[in-house]
Amino acid sequence: MMLAATLVFLVIKPVTFFISGIYRITWRYVGIRDLFNLIKASFVAQLIIFILLLLNRMYDPQYLPVEFHTFIQYLKGFPRSVLGIDFVLSFVMLAGFRLSKRLYYEILVKTEYSDFVNKAIIVGAGNTGEMILRDMSKHRSLGIVPVAFVDDDIIKTGAYIHGVKVIGRISELKDAVITYGATAVIIAIPSLNFKDLRKIYDVARDTQVKTIKIVPRIYDFQRPNISMKSIEEISIEDLIGRQVIEVDFHEIRGFLENKVILVTGAGGSIGSELSKQICAFDPSLLVLFDIDETELHNLQLKLAYLFPCMENRLRFVVGDLRDEKRLEATLKAHPPHTVFHAAAYKHVPMMESNEGEAVKVNIFGTYSLARFAVKYEVEKFVLISTDKAVRPTSVMGATKRIAEYICMAFNDTGATRFVSVRFGNVLGSRGSVLPIFLEQLRRGGPLTVTHEEVTRFFMTVQEAVSLVIQAAVIGTGGDILVLDMGKPVKIIELAGELIKIHGFKPYEDIDIKIVGMRPGEKIFEETLTSREESNASRHKSIFIAKGDDKYDLRKIEEIIETFTSINLDAIEGDMVKQLLRRYVTHYTNL
Repeated sequence: MMLAATLVFLVIKPVTFFISGIYRITWRYVGIRDLFNLIKASFVAQLIIFILLLLNRMYDPQYLPVEFHTFIQYLKGFPRSVLGIDFVLSFVMLAGFRLSKRLYYEILVKTEYSDFVNKAIIVGAGNTGEMILRDMSKHRSLGIVPVAFVDDDIIKTGAYIHGVKVIGRISELKDAVITYGATAVIIAIPSLNFKDLRKIYDVARDTQVKTIKIVPRIYDFQRPNISMKSIEEISIEDLIGRQVIEVDFHEIRGFLENKVILVTGAGGSIGSELSKQICAFDPSLLVLFDIDETELHNLQLKLAYLFPCMENRLRFVVGDLRDEKRLEATLKAHPPHTVFHAAAYKHVPMMESNEGEAVKVNIFGTYSLARFAVKYEVEKFVLISTDKAVRPTSVMGATKRIAEYICMAFNDTGATRFVSVRFGNVLGSRGSVLPIFLEQLRRGGPLTVTHEEVTRFFMTVQEAVSLVIQAAVIGTGGDILVLDMGKPVKIIELAGELIKIHGFKPYEDIDIKIVGMRPGEKIFEETLTSREESNASRHKSIFIAKGDDKYDLRKIEEIIETFTSINLDAIEGDMVKQLLRRYVTHYTNL
């Protein structure tokens, strides 16, 4: 009986394990999912053997060849309890062998804390912190060893995660660093706002911590991949403008999943971030349109790294908004469900002396794209606008205000719903104040500010784009949606904070110099005109601007014809400014 049963087990179990992929498990990285698959394979094998034994009891072997009769007789009376015993012993031994290599490297092999090893405190004992800890354990060669967690969840205090203790709250970070002699702090809470992040950063700096890193934004929500290779240095943008933004991922997924999406200006700060966040929601096709082939190439490399699964669903189109044939060919070849129109000339002082170019891109480009969106039955058109379009004092702001007029006018002409989204300054975008300040710091100062009282609204590009996508979902036809950017920040205070973050003293080590207002600049920005009022939307950080300041499509066409009739290539753009004053309410050129 024992010999016959052994032959049955040796045939059925290896075949079942092979089909289930048990022999393809990598021992060094075996995990819970692998152990669960091992349980399933063992159970299936035992079930097959049990059924065979049951059939052996029920049926007469006289119909089988004579050679099998003796073999089958040996199996008569085989004790079924052996199946249970075999299941347990097989699982323990198979799992033990497969876990042995991981146990050896991650537990039995002790890493001595030498002078060249960074002892790390992990801030945040949640799922992200646990992923970071597991990756540290696998890659000891990186020279960072976890020694403790800190977390504000009192329930976790005193608990151990993979052998590392949660020693207290985040406010006890300073004591933890001193007690353990930590030289690195890893911040594993992606949702921290800039105030809490700044407190952690200041404590770490005060205790002479050499390495301060943070987990990056998670773009692929279905397959979050946090590892030591992905953590990054804390950026200045995070310390100054990072906010906790909550969006409805389920609603956004329904808006973007399996849809064709077009993003213009995809190589810019807003456009590239839009592209990354849209990829996370599995569009059927993402068309990326930009005039700058270098930035499109850079974006292609980033998306290939972040979203390898999107490789065959991305189209990179080099083109100019002013080229109507190229624009129409793009929409005809890939008719989109949604258009995010981020392409524009945005730099205020530069457009003050290049008025005609601002008209060509911000007005003519928007008009052409809107016209083709209606022609090719785009479901929703989202214009990325700016708070500088409110009571504009610059050519850039006035042309963007006309772009808003264009969207409102086209909204009444067909099935396409047009939505404009206004927001303020994005930290770290090209040409914004932060990169300018950082370059001035590298040169040893001074940091230049145009006026003592000048203020601006600030938000990091990631949070701003998250709200733009949420606003696109919320917005109905003809809406102008305004993002809540928080409280305005004085630029002179921002300069001072930036100097302190870099370990210098304002006015002593690095000076701050007032240089006077630039052409087209305002001391403070607004999000609503005097003729608009705001209504709450379904999202606490998004408001709907309501007002009667708009044109119909016939008037828009008249405006386009008027601008077309003048010489937009002239170096002196006085005629452009005159026309802008005629058509844009409240526009006063400073």
